[in-house]
Amino acid sequence: MTSDRIHRTISADGTEIAGRVHGQGPPLVLFHGTPHDGDLAWEALVPHLADRFTCYLPNARGKGLSGDSDDHTPPRHEEDATAFVDSIGGSVHVAGWSYGALPALAAAANSDAVIAVAIYEPTIIPLMREDDLAEALDILQVVGAAAVDGRLADAARAFHPFVATDNELAALAADYYQRSGPAFPAWLRTVQAARTYEGPRSTDPEAMARISAPVLLLRGRQTRLATFYTDTERYVAEHVADPHLLELPGVGHFAPAVAPEPVAEALVSFFETIQQPA
Repeated sequence: MTSDRIHRTISADGTEIAGRVHGQGPPLVLFHGTPHDGDLAWEALVPHLADRFTCYLPNARGKGLSGDSDDHTPPRHEEDATAFVDSIGGSVHVAGWSYGALPALAAAANSDAVIAVAIYEPTIIPLMREDDLAEALDILQVVGAAAVDGRLADAARAFHPFVATDNELAALAADYYQRSGPAFPAWLRTVQAARTYEGPRSTDPEAMARISAPVLLLRGRQTRLATFYTDTERYVAEHVADPHLLELPGVGHFAPAVAPEPVAEALVSFFETIQQPA
């Protein structure tokens, strides 16, 4: 999936944030998660949306078409998301998958342009229970060692079994890990910065209380980390003003990549019920 249309903006600290643009219709900004850039994350889903929405696929700093800086703390990523959304002009829908739910929530809290939010299984690490967190930290060490050695495809192979089921892993394309690998150095810097950062975040109750737009919380019934993603879904639902919860049968955490149809149907149904401001 390629496009010659690229949208660029400059974030608060001067870093360029950029992403490809596909389709036509009301603007929809899709924020990708950990093992992806904007192109890889959404290449299966966007064809199901591009006839109804203009899909903007921003890359997190340090990934894909975006610039980079030494600062990967949560506030920088939140500023990046808000700057990108505001630069489009007019009313915007936003969506986020996994770790991409955090910039989606930040944009909704900080930008008056956001009129609806959809997040698929938000990854909010402070809510992770002890056994899942221990597994995550073990995998992080393996991923980090592979990335330091320059074995980026191996880093991707080590990470994915933590969040994807065996069926989802089997459904990934043959070159998927090679394409996913370049995302991991920037992600590791983001994780390191997030672990030491002690200030406010977009997932704090006070921040989510500022979100007036309706929020669709999507979860797959077969997701591998079912307890964790049920916990994060409930947490967000408790703190936003207008939550809508929907469980999708037969899919897991990687549905946007390997089973995009039910995700697309849920997004279209939700976003098309939202009235555009006059």
